Amino acid sequence: MAEILCRFDELRDGEARGLGPFDGSGAKAFIVRRHGRLFAYWDACPHYGDTPMAWRTNAYLNAAGDRIVCASHGAEFEIETGRCVVGAALGKSLTPAPIEATQEGAVVFNR
Repeated sequence: MAEILCRFDELRDGEARGLGPFDGSGAKAFIVRRHGRLFAYWDACPHYGDTPMAWRTNAYLNAAGDRIVCASHGAEFEIETGRCVVGAALGKSLTPAPIEATQEGAVVFNR
């Protein structure tokens, strides 16, 4: 069953938002809207276990808004692929989260 998290149109292009925790586990995720598409990843840097990515609420992107940044390690990741292109997690990728936008415009978590 899909859990509605927000509406797609509530997220501006170039904006990120943290979501969760999910399933009582404490696991959180985040979404990024870029060029009209939605990208979702678990909020955990692959460089070091479950280290949260943001330095403050919803602060997942660099100043230019073109990469995801781990505030703890400075690693930078491509928004579209989650692949690390700079820093301590080079060669690793963020783990995609089961979050998507429906045709009706709802952003949902698919269990």
